[in-house]
Amino acid sequence: MQYIPQLLSGESNLFYTLLIVILILTKYYHADSTKVLESSLWRSSDYGTTYTKLNLMPGTTIVVTSFYICPTNKKKVILVGSSINERDQMLFISTDEGSSFQRQSIDFTPDTLIFHPKEEDKLLAYCKEGRLFASADLGHAKNAAVFVSQLGPALLSYLYVTCLIQNCSDKMVTAQFLGKIDHNSLLVQDDYVFVKVTTGNRTKHYVSYRRNEFVQMRFPKYALPKDVQIVSTDENQVFLALQEWYQSDTYNLYQSDPEGIYYSIVLENVRSTKQPEENVLIDILEVRGIKGVFLANQKIDGRVATVITYNKGRDWEPLAPPTTDMNGKPVSCKAPDCHLHLHLRWADNPYVSGTVHTKDSAPGLIMGAGNLGSKLVEYKEEMYISSDCGKTWRQVFEEEHHILYLDHGGVIVAIKDTSIPLKILKFSIDEGRTWNIHNFTSTSVFVDGLLSEPGDETLVMTVFGHISYRSDWELVKVDFRQSFPRQCTESDYDSWQFTDQKEKCIMGQERTFRKRKDTAFCIKGKSYTSALTNKPCQCTEKDYNCDYGFEQSHMETDRCIADFWYDPDSPPEDCHLGQTYMSSTGYRKMISNSCEGEPNKQQSSKKHSCPLLAPKGLRVGIKGQMLAVAPGDDITFTVHQEQGDTSSTKYQVDLGDGVRTIYQNLTVTDEPIQHRYENPGIYKVKVKAENMAGHDEATMYIQVTAPLQEVHLEVVPIAGRNHEVNLTATVLPSEANLTVFYWWIGDSMQPILTLQNNLLTRFPGTGKVSVTVQATNSRSMVQDTRTVRVYDNFQVIPLSFSRNLDRFNPNIPEWRDDIGQVVTKILAKITGVPQNSLVTVVKPGLPTSANLYVLPLDTKPAKRSLFVDKVCYHGAAGSAGVWTLAVIFLIGLIATGAFILYKFKRKLPCTHNYAQMHSVKEQEMISPVNHSEDTQQIIQGEEYIDDDLDSQTLGNAGGSPAFRSLIRTTTNHCY
Repeated sequence: MQYIPQLLSGESNLFYTLLIVILILTKYYHADSTKVLESSLWRSSDYGTTYTKLNLMPGTTIVVTSFYICPTNKKKVILVGSSINERDQMLFISTDEGSSFQRQSIDFTPDTLIFHPKEEDKLLAYCKEGRLFASADLGHAKNAAVFVSQLGPALLSYLYVTCLIQNCSDKMVTAQFLGKIDHNSLLVQDDYVFVKVTTGNRTKHYVSYRRNEFVQMRFPKYALPKDVQIVSTDENQVFLALQEWYQSDTYNLYQSDPEGIYYSIVLENVRSTKQPEENVLIDILEVRGIKGVFLANQKIDGRVATVITYNKGRDWEPLAPPTTDMNGKPVSCKAPDCHLHLHLRWADNPYVSGTVHTKDSAPGLIMGAGNLGSKLVEYKEEMYISSDCGKTWRQVFEEEHHILYLDHGGVIVAIKDTSIPLKILKFSIDEGRTWNIHNFTSTSVFVDGLLSEPGDETLVMTVFGHISYRSDWELVKVDFRQSFPRQCTESDYDSWQFTDQKEKCIMGQERTFRKRKDTAFCIKGKSYTSALTNKPCQCTEKDYNCDYGFEQSHMETDRCIADFWYDPDSPPEDCHLGQTYMSSTGYRKMISNSCEGEPNKQQSSKKHSCPLLAPKGLRVGIKGQMLAVAPGDDITFTVHQEQGDTSSTKYQVDLGDGVRTIYQNLTVTDEPIQHRYENPGIYKVKVKAENMAGHDEATMYIQVTAPLQEVHLEVVPIAGRNHEVNLTATVLPSEANLTVFYWWIGDSMQPILTLQNNLLTRFPGTGKVSVTVQATNSRSMVQDTRTVRVYDNFQVIPLSFSRNLDRFNPNIPEWRDDIGQVVTKILAKITGVPQNSLVTVVKPGLPTSANLYVLPLDTKPAKRSLFVDKVCYHGAAGSAGVWTLAVIFLIGLIATGAFILYKFKRKLPCTHNYAQMHSVKEQEMISPVNHSEDTQQIIQGEEYIDDDLDSQTLGNAGGSPAFRSLIRTTTNHCY
């Protein structure tokens, strides 16, 4: 229980206008090791003096998770809640500052609600599962649209799409960016929309200005950004931090032109810190109250130092140290060896301030924690204050304090940042020059946060915390209104001119502000305005930054020189013959700078006529960036030309399948080239751009292939150690092309890659070896696995079958497996050899043949079978032991052959397509041997002999010509 519960979080504003809605924690208990919070909702309309308990649904327990306030009308409030079991989701909508609520049931669980920045009844609700809901009547009705789309089952891709809120659905969306974008890269901020696209190890960033087309953001050529963080987008300019390829814990700051396209560096090596969930904190802070003022912590050679700019990054300087400490004694810190350094981090607790405190209604007032010295010390947090926007500083405390500004900075409240309970707070009414102590409670409390009314300035605040970690929340109202007897008048103010440490003209103007006199004890009030006068100045060199492609000279800081990779006189991409363009001389007037006139000719741009340029940098691509497509897919080609004339250029397009077309102004009109390839293959797409000045060509290769459906691995189940073994993969569909095979053998984590569907290999050890093949063709991947038993010694006996069997051989792997199992079973039964010692492998192709593998017997000597005493000789093929063994098997083979011929008297279907066979392989029509009733009986051990082959026939078979012929062509092999 460190912070006040979630209800107070809201959006970014705390709800405190003549109203306080606070979740009072009354008690908690444990049930099944789950912590359950019992809470109630209270409302106050008199700054916390009295409270009224709110009952959203009488008799029903409601869990309120968050609440949101309309930024343009703070009377409109929405609470997000659910039933205790989270089955029923609902919104509670108020239009009278929470005095009453109307319940609205919803069928989704919102993760975030966002009000429209201008139209108070429009809001969006986002769900974590990627759904976005829109409402135009303050949540009473909704339209739903899926704005983030998933493309492809294996790889998540995202599109940036939009739709009109009046008719918004997943069918009415429009793609605003052609192509996929990175996850969580979409950022909409003021007039700018940002996305990024990562391909390989390169990331490209794009920007849309005022919702126009997206343009690639132009950084210095060799910046090669690893990450980009947007700092600000106000005043018609993008200010961002970019981590370049060589940086790890620092970023460089860049400024853009008005469209957010071209960027120039303004500060290098700003410190950054990685946070949980990949969040990055960058040590830069915009000083509120005066535009163009920023603080940053720069890290060079391991040392962190604080610098400040008054002209939005053109010039940076260190903070001047104070002349005395908080007790008025002189300090030994002297520039240039010693300066003031501040911590620029946000507080983890959203209800206390960070380490630096500024406010829009208190221009020039900066208060922060830091130290004096040559660098920033991480755990040293003395408190310093400046009343002139950082020009001079004073020390006020030796330890860090939580700070709250009241009445436009007329009252500064400070409470010590400590883990012990407190009774007192300090406050100042003269911008920190003197401090008073106030006992805000009679009982010490652990302070968890400070609250004040946002927007409208008052002198009432609330301190909230708890007496102990088991106690209820304590809220203490502190009212400073009684300390001031009257409202301020014009005579109570002095004028203060804003200057940096050298110049009065900053950002092209002299600015003067009101400041209350130190001796005036009066209330500034809600009608107070700080700005007094603005007077434009004559433009000088200091009102200009270095333009894109230029950098500041190290010898002359006011001089900009071109980078080695940049030609300032080269015409822009959209420069056409007959037009003119302005080339930069290296200087760009700072945006939001109000100076008048031109300083000198050096700052003026040069005017050029657009020459006829040959096309250069021609590229052809595919919308969606898919280079591998299926037959019949619709493809949209895109053509981009980096340089050269486009209005008079002809583009010859050859799509590689006989289709050729000629386009005019192809890259200007953005005319799509749509095509469809019907047949698999590799197609070479070629685009030639040509005009009177020259030509350029671009080529790409399109792979058109159907997704793989299946792969079947064929390998002998038995192999000899260190003997060559052939692995073969059969892929479906058979017309699939551009297939790559990955072979995984044994426990190896390094596959063997081949473009052929076979591989010769050897197994160095005995035992079972797993072999897996993966086949991929860039659109899909399938795999199959087989196990090979590797032995030192075994026998191989070739088997032949009647040619009649060939008529019924569909030559597919499953048929061969079934026939092999049937032969093995019958031979084992006839010979008495254990079935696990026999393996029959039917070979692919015609004529039908097979190999019988006789494996070493793993039985005791007393139960040896007919084969136990046989010895495998490597001598003459006619040795007695070998031929005796062969004759025994061939007797069984005659019976087997008779059975197979009998079973195939019925004709197989005419189709032998493997894919068709596999899809209906459970049906009997595929293989009578595999699925007939007779086959099932054979598997159960019953004998089937053809009616024409009785026992006498089998007994005389040994003398038949067919039998003698079979013996002559049969040889057994030993391993």
